[in-house]
Amino acid sequence: MNQRPLLRVLVSPAVLCALGFAAALAAVMQYSLRAYVPGSLEAGGFTLANFAALMKPLYARVFLDTVWICVLTAFFTLIVGYPLAYALVHVRNAALKSAILVITVTPLFLGEVVRTYAWIVVLGNNGFVNAMLLKSGLIDAPLQLMFTRLGVVTALVHVTLPIMVIMLAAALSHIDRDYERAAASLGAGPIRAFLTVTLPLSTPGIIAGVTTAFAWTFSAFATPQLIGGGQVNMVANLVYQLGFASFNFPFAASLSVAGLLLAFAVLALLRAAAAPLERIGPR
Repeated sequence: MNQRPLLRVLVSPAVLCALGFAAALAAVMQYSLRAYVPGSLEAGGFTLANFAALMKPLYARVFLDTVWICVLTAFFTLIVGYPLAYALVHVRNAALKSAILVITVTPLFLGEVVRTYAWIVVLGNNGFVNAMLLKSGLIDAPLQLMFTRLGVVTALVHVTLPIMVIMLAAALSHIDRDYERAAASLGAGPIRAFLTVTLPLSTPGIIAGVTTAFAWTFSAFATPQLIGGGQVNMVANLVYQLGFASFNFPFAASLSVAGLLLAFAVLALLRAAAAPLERIGPR
């Protein structure tokens, strides 16, 4: 039976989406090479001035801040997500396992804006965190959690946590439990068995989760816009400000292209650095 017609039917939507994405990316690329005409929505002629302007300290700082926030988000998402994924795989009680899964996956069913507004309620001066700390007597005045990098990273961790847990759980579920039993039979305690067997064998999931969290965070807009309040800027926020505040669409397009290239470069570096660790994973 010839399955190629069925294959073409299944692949066609993906091909159409890819072509649409490529066309949109090409439009952004050509717009980034056009001159900005003040007071007009029409772009001028060909120029490289937009990319030359990216070397200014103001814009370079935003790119560095974006990379740093993405790194922090990926790191803390891994720290929070690994115990959840480990419990999800190893807990034997079906009800508890279902509860962990539901709690982990539920954020995916909420829009990013809804989740961000929820964090505004939690992190505000009169929010849940400050109210609990004030009532417990640990602080005398509300902590400034909003409009800070800490607040932005905290909210972004919540955004990326579900996908991190899913990827880590998939990697942990493929580890043969006989390896842990063998380590225990050789005298290794639970902590040593985890550090010498489970953790190294789960490196493929760690690498996949960290790179996905980094890439996902790099394009974040709503969370840094609302939680950061203009005090914590990322590339997407800067593109929005230039595109819709000053209508400098060519420069906003050049920022988008530069941000995309930077994301690819950092992900390539992470991939190259993690290549030796990936060979440790289970076969």
